[in-house]
Amino acid sequence: MANLVALTPATPDPSTLPPSSHDSSKHKSFRQSRELEHALRDVIKGEVRFGDGDRALYASDGSNYRQIPIGIVIPRYIEDAIATMRLCRMHGAPVLSRGGGTSLCGQCCNFAVILDFSKYCNQILELNHREKYVRVQPGIVLDKVRSAAEKYNLTFGPDPATHTHCTLGGMIGNNSCGVHALMAGKTDENVLELDVLTYDGLHLKVGQSSEAELESVIREGGRRGEIYAGLKRLRDKYANLIRERYPNIPRRVSGFNLNELLPENNFNVARALVGTEGTCVMVLEAKLRLVYSPPSRTLVVLGYSDVYAAGDHVSEVLEFKPIGLEGIDDRLVGYMKRKGLNVNDLPLLPEGKGFLLVEFGGENKAEADAKARQMMARLKTHPGAPSMKLYDDTREEKMVWEIRESGLGATAFVPGEPVAWEGWEDSAVPPDKVGSYLCDLRRLFEKHGYECSLYGHFGQGCIHTRINFDFRTVEGIRNYRAFIEEATDLVVSYGGSISGEHGDGQSKAEMLPKMFGPELVQAFREFKSIWDPQNKMNPDKVVNPFPIDENLRLGTDFRPWEPKTHFKFPEDEGHFWHGTMRCVGVGKCRRHEEGVMCPSYMVTLEEKHSTRGRAHLLFEMLQREELKDGWQDENVKEALDLCLSCKGCKSDCPVNVDMATYKAEFMSHYYEAHKRPLSAEAFGHIDRWAALASLAPNIANFFSQTPGLSDLMKAALDVPKQRELPRFSPQTFRSWFASRKADRSPGPQVILWTDTFNNYFHAATARAAVDVLEHLGWRVRIPAENLCCGRPLYDFGMLDDARVYLKRILRTLERDIQAGYPIVVLEPSCASVFKEELKNLLPEEPLTEKLAGQTMLLSEFIQKKASEFRFPQLQRKAIVQAHCHHKSIFKTAAEEQVLKRLGIKAEVLDSGCCGMAGPFGFEASKYQVSQACAERVLLPAVREAAEDEVVIADGFSCREQIRQNTERYPLHLAQVLQMALKDEFPKKGKAENVVLKRLKTDAMIGKLKATFLLATALGTAGFVTWAFLGQRSRSST
Repeated sequence: MANLVALTPATPDPSTLPPSSHDSSKHKSFRQSRELEHALRDVIKGEVRFGDGDRALYASDGSNYRQIPIGIVIPRYIEDAIATMRLCRMHGAPVLSRGGGTSLCGQCCNFAVILDFSKYCNQILELNHREKYVRVQPGIVLDKVRSAAEKYNLTFGPDPATHTHCTLGGMIGNNSCGVHALMAGKTDENVLELDVLTYDGLHLKVGQSSEAELESVIREGGRRGEIYAGLKRLRDKYANLIRERYPNIPRRVSGFNLNELLPENNFNVARALVGTEGTCVMVLEAKLRLVYSPPSRTLVVLGYSDVYAAGDHVSEVLEFKPIGLEGIDDRLVGYMKRKGLNVNDLPLLPEGKGFLLVEFGGENKAEADAKARQMMARLKTHPGAPSMKLYDDTREEKMVWEIRESGLGATAFVPGEPVAWEGWEDSAVPPDKVGSYLCDLRRLFEKHGYECSLYGHFGQGCIHTRINFDFRTVEGIRNYRAFIEEATDLVVSYGGSISGEHGDGQSKAEMLPKMFGPELVQAFREFKSIWDPQNKMNPDKVVNPFPIDENLRLGTDFRPWEPKTHFKFPEDEGHFWHGTMRCVGVGKCRRHEEGVMCPSYMVTLEEKHSTRGRAHLLFEMLQREELKDGWQDENVKEALDLCLSCKGCKSDCPVNVDMATYKAEFMSHYYEAHKRPLSAEAFGHIDRWAALASLAPNIANFFSQTPGLSDLMKAALDVPKQRELPRFSPQTFRSWFASRKADRSPGPQVILWTDTFNNYFHAATARAAVDVLEHLGWRVRIPAENLCCGRPLYDFGMLDDARVYLKRILRTLERDIQAGYPIVVLEPSCASVFKEELKNLLPEEPLTEKLAGQTMLLSEFIQKKASEFRFPQLQRKAIVQAHCHHKSIFKTAAEEQVLKRLGIKAEVLDSGCCGMAGPFGFEASKYQVSQACAERVLLPAVREAAEDEVVIADGFSCREQIRQNTERYPLHLAQVLQMALKDEFPKKGKAENVVLKRLKTDAMIGKLKATFLLATALGTAGFVTWAFLGQRSRSST
């Protein structure tokens, strides 16, 4: 038998604090790092990353901890993982497998070589719907499996809130659960077989075994027989203690699943390894059970007087056999209101201060509804009956579930509240004791001065919360430790589990002796030693763990660099570092499909190109430990370079990380030491160059659109050859507006913002807006000066210029702002400047709040100021590509409502960013990413749209991307409204043909003018030359 390493528990000294992650003693170096890196590069077909930036990127997960790894390997094939393990063993390096990196207890950060399976090893290998199983690689995202299985009314039961981006490998490591674990059990209950690799190189499949099969494996001998013999001895030694001390509750996730080795559980080695958090083996493949997924669902929400009353009624509701039973309290709802989260969803809740979300499933809607109504009828007869609401609309059901799934993010960085952290976020008790446990837990919070919300999987007794721990002072950290110890005693007294979902990692493992007793904790050590005698697999987690207050990401010596910044960061107490700390690692930015955030990650699957990755790198930059170059750090620059500044994270991220702002701030300082490229000057100051070109737009178009000449311009500006340069309008909008007869109508006044794009390039859009606003009875005015909001400046960090632009706007519009005139902005990216950047750059200016409040998109203006107007009914369908800033800052409800009033059935595409993103898509180095973003959803949807469907895009960038890559010409809402009001909408065919015909006429007139001007110029030059030469000839004679 292999020699077992003695694993003794750490005994923290209560008189001193363990070192935080910033203590120099924690910054380990691996002596053979360089040799290991070279050896890996020679063999691995995937990616090997040992640079400071890559190591810093993976130093944190979703927990309170931070450990700098040795290096990162991104295996392209499973064989890469096997080779990595072999080479790490040869060099003595610890190993850590990682999936989505969303772990909340520190399982995914360690001083080890990290293998990130999520980029390449993410495939379904087999889906057998008849036998109801699926074989997968560890890096596959849960929702990809669920989507494939749903075709057969099957699903993988456990579904944590991170289901859009968590990986099956991570779920196996954690023993994850989720809402529908009530229906299907924890992950361990859904694992049939695992293909695993030990640190010493044994590659084997494990599952369940009869006693006869077990003895057969032991007789075969070898390393496999040795492991099974050790497991049998362990089982026999501790069987009675396991039966006696393991809590008999649905959500016992803490500790190892040694109960699965008992004879009554068929010596299930696969299930015993689930939840070991990478401390025993590396999972290379998994065979998982699929369960029936009711095709129809019905949701009922029950409202109680408080969350404790809701908890008291859990057992009563469980009698009706729901497939999901969740709880939330009024504090969580209040936090969401203060953060502006789920603003359209919260009104759907019934009356109450504590809620149970109860889901039923059935073969059809009638069956699911019948189950729900049966429960409701019975509950109405009980004393203290709750308020109730049944949701028959699928869209509304999804909206209500969004409230519950936003729980983790909603409790972090609440305005006016201390920052809350995980640490006691998933304790579990018997479901019939939820109410009393919540009362006792609340009293414990009050004793230690903590305030927090309570929510979670009440149907299985699992309680989620985030607590305002103070991790920056000695007293705060000692109070944290005291609370955790008392909370452990409390949950154990209820027969519960320290963890009911997220595992032990570092944040809870130290408390395992309180829950299981020292003998079973010793059994955990022996179990790990059987598999990993050298203690190299994710060491010091679960078994022989670090103390709960060691390796803290903050700590008493957390002193981030505080450089002077352009932005004032009012939402972050005036500190840039506070903004970079917002990221809680939940990883919603790593979704592959839904939402706006994060377009660059969706097409690269690179951690550094996710919002979380960028936030972690900025955090590390401010520590000046691994990344020492500050604003000039190339690792940070590279990560931010592919940020499209879409602002998707500002709304989609549950903690509102504002990466577009962080990028602008970083770039402003980066370019203090580096020369900006010519393209930055050209695109950043496009308002100036466009104004110059507008003096002779047709000549400008001649150079920008003529082959050869255009190529020279593109080469000079580093624009990809495949791109078309935007065409200038023959006449600017401001010129057209000045030439028309002044409107003297007595109607109320509205200011139409003349942005650079709709003034110089798409002037027809602004002209259409004038027609619409005047038709609605408003007198249209435009700013007296030719102004630009400066949106392109932010992409290149030109914040000094941006400040000048904004001050000029406030000065020019002062009277109009003071008068309270609404300001309609046609370009969403410009409107967002007034809503966001203005207040962040110039918070001291008294007019900023007023201008932000008076700024509206056209659809918002119509809904607020012309709600009674009756529009013509077009009876058309439309697909709408909403600009990213439109979706993230303004939302699309007003746009959808206006289109509905026009009789247009509109589909707002869940397409994320179009990929053009202002100058981003015009940069050669970013062209492939730009196109990949567009091809993900947007361009295929436009190409598949019927000719009768209207293609609508209010953003200039979106329209250019669609126009340049499809045969459709997208319209702005203003143009759709203009055609409708003028009765110009065609009965059938492409609606844009009306606009194109008008533009073609304008272009033809422009060309004739250009030709005439050019001919006149050439004729004049010829005449002058002839006259001059003739005069010289006469003089010489």
